[in-house]
Amino acid sequence: MKFTEEHEWLRVEGDLVVVGITEHAAEQLGDVVFVELPELETQVAKGDEVCVIESVKAASDILAPLDGEIVAVNDALVDNPAMVNEDPMAAAWFFKMKIDDLSALDAYMSEDEYKDFIG
Repeated sequence: MKFTEEHEWLRVEGDLVVVGITEHAAEQLGDVVFVELPELETQVAKGDEVCVIESVKAASDILAPLDGEIVAVNDALVDNPAMVNEDPMAAAWFFKMKIDDLSALDAYMSEDEYKDFIG
């Protein structure tokens, strides 16, 4: 896994990158009550707003960590946004992207680097 300074995690599955938020981010947000997911087949550029998360404390955006195409979304989050708090690092992934260049992930932090970053 790789991690962004925006507290997103990135996991490679074949030629796709799965994107979610870290446990740290979920804790900071508090109880998540609403998730808005992107449309399938949307072309995004790194830094584009892709998802909206609303919690009892705040609203937050998930940004595209890479250039690519949204090829899958986790519809279960729409019906059960609390999944983000219950299992942020696995079941509560937000979307999957197809990207041209997996080496772009090299720019992001390893798990140890991320732990130091939030430490």
